[in-house]
Amino acid sequence: MTDRASATTAAAAAPVESATAHHRPSVDVVLKLARIPQAVFGAVVIVLTLFAALFAPWVVPVDPQEMDFENLLSGMTAEHWLGTDRLGRDTLARLIDGAQVALMVSVGAVGLGVVIGAPLGLVSVYFRGLVDDIVMRGMDALVVFPSLLIAVGLAAAMGGSLATVIVAIGIANVPWMARIVRSQGLTIRELDFVAAAEAGGMSHVRIIWKHILPNSIAPVIVQATLSMGYAVLTEAALGFIGVGVQPPTPTWGSMLQQAFPMLDRQPLLSIVPGVAIFLLVLAFNFVGDALRDVLDPRLKGVIH
Repeated sequence: MTDRASATTAAAAAPVESATAHHRPSVDVVLKLARIPQAVFGAVVIVLTLFAALFAPWVVPVDPQEMDFENLLSGMTAEHWLGTDRLGRDTLARLIDGAQVALMVSVGAVGLGVVIGAPLGLVSVYFRGLVDDIVMRGMDALVVFPSLLIAVGLAAAMGGSLATVIVAIGIANVPWMARIVRSQGLTIRELDFVAAAEAGGMSHVRIIWKHILPNSIAPVIVQATLSMGYAVLTEAALGFIGVGVQPPTPTWGSMLQQAFPMLDRQPLLSIVPGVAIFLLVLAFNFVGDALRDVLDPRLKGVIH
């Protein structure tokens, strides 16, 4: 009797546990990511960068614009852990201020790309026909030009402010987001539950919102994560050529530009922002690749 009761209890509890796991897919994704070393490394780098950017005044209580004329181009010292530039400004403080810009640009630009590109892709794949042709030919016209070239042109035309850089890089991301949503939606659009929703009289907006969008979101998340790394690179490139966020706001690209002529005298000034860019881009790529492996239905079962 005891064994039979235990078996009954276990059988009753199993669906509950299964249902709980089913209703918490985000927890399952996090657990799978935690088993991937590259994803853990990437997450740690991103979290540390975010922490430093958010708590900059407490992490480095030095004004990034403060000039120490007694320590020009100094190396690593107790007072200036990563040295100073040619004007005596603390490199670590400027690095962390640059991290704030890099994170704001990456999140803002990719967010703008998703907000504009995803609806365009959804409308294109759902209505098809002339709407699809108009939308996708417009996206193809943008894709013809390199994303960096579009960002440089827009940034140069609109001026070098933080908002301008975000818009410039975000517009360059729109076609890729639209194409990804459309490619995923082409399969979803033909499934039976979409046809049933149409036959049941559900409006176009509700079908797109309740059926096509939720089933197309996984590749968007992956692409958004990877695009954040590219946004960091693009922002640094814009700063390096002088059309990004303008001084006195420090950015990693402008730090490289200012340090380049003094590479032989104080290489640390170039190494520090260069390593920061490398690590943050690598972190976003690691997390994006891991998310792709976890979220792609064709790869389910590969990671245990």
